[in-house]
Formats: sequence, structure tokens, C-alpha cells
Amino acid sequence: MSAEAARRALSMTLRELVAAYKKNAEKFGDPVPVTAFGLSLDEAARVFSAYDEDYHISRFFQFIRQEGPLVSINGIPATHIALDSDIESIL
Repeated sequence: MSAEAARRALSMTLRELVAAYKKNAEKFGDPVPVTAFGLSLDEAARVFSAYDEDYHISRFFQFIRQEGPLVSINGIPATHIALDSDIESIL
């Protein structure tokens, strides 16, 4: 399955993901727990891994390991996600 086909099959669009991030972060760049996106850990791993595979999207993501439930995003262990504000330019 191509990265584009995988994104279409995801349970959360990029616009929804950014909206959930903004709801939980005080500002762009703040780490938000993976659990704050309303997805199971398995689904969060699939969603973030799919977006991470697309260079035009992944460059706006930072995967952070702090305290909390751990997910593997394309082999990168993460508990939190931070987004760069420029991600809004591709919505």
C-alpha cells in the first residue's frame, strides 16, 4: 500500500490531527501526549507512522520520549508529539 493510500485509510485526517494537537497544546512546539489524540495506542502508532512516511508532512513532527505510554512510530519510541506551526501551510 502506498503512503497516500495508507493516509486515506487512516482514522484521523491531518486536519483533525492538527486540530486535536491545538486543543491540547498551549502553543505549537509544545509536547502533547500521544494519548491526548483520542486514539488507542495501536491506532496512534499507525496514524503517526503513516504521516511520518510522507516527507512533506513528517518534517513538521517531532517525536518525544518522556513519561507516559510509549508507542513506536516507524521504530521511534515516543510518548509525546510536538508540531511545528508551519504544518498549517499544508492543510
